Amino acid sequence: MEQKTDDLTGMDVAGAKAYILEYITTLRLREKHGEALDQELEQWNSRITLARSKGAVDLALAAEKEAARLKTRKDALAAEIAELKTQIETMRKQLPGLAARERRIDPDLLEQELLMAAGYLPGAEQEAATDRALKAMEKAASADTALAALKAKMAQNNQGSPS
Repeated sequence: MEQKTDDLTGMDVAGAKAYILEYITTLRLREKHGEALDQELEQWNSRITLARSKGAVDLALAAEKEAARLKTRKDALAAEIAELKTQIETMRKQLPGLAARERRIDPDLLEQELLMAAGYLPGAEQEAATDRALKAMEKAASADTALAALKAKMAQNNQGSPS
């Protein structure tokens, strides 16, 4: 499936802004071209009026033909400008989502940073996991030893006290 031209998926914010700027630049150029067409169309309309006032029917028809051609170009350009404005607005609405995705936390990167903060080199995940497992075993053994000592003390107290 082909990606739509106003779909910014996969772009970073800076790239998306540059892409939107290209569309805005194109829009401004089209608007300037539209203004030039308006002036040209106005000139041909005044020529039509002049030719009719002088009774030059053949010149008036030729001028009308040219004015109609310019009007067709102007209408097509107006549709293109409207489409560009819609696309720009659609893309602008996507920018906050792109920025939010850039700020999201990468769990793998976070894990690596935590490992480095704990003194492990990147790629030492196995060593860190082994270290954590051994520390957990030591803690459990220490708790078992303390529990056994407590049980022994309680048993000794129960033997030494008259029943």
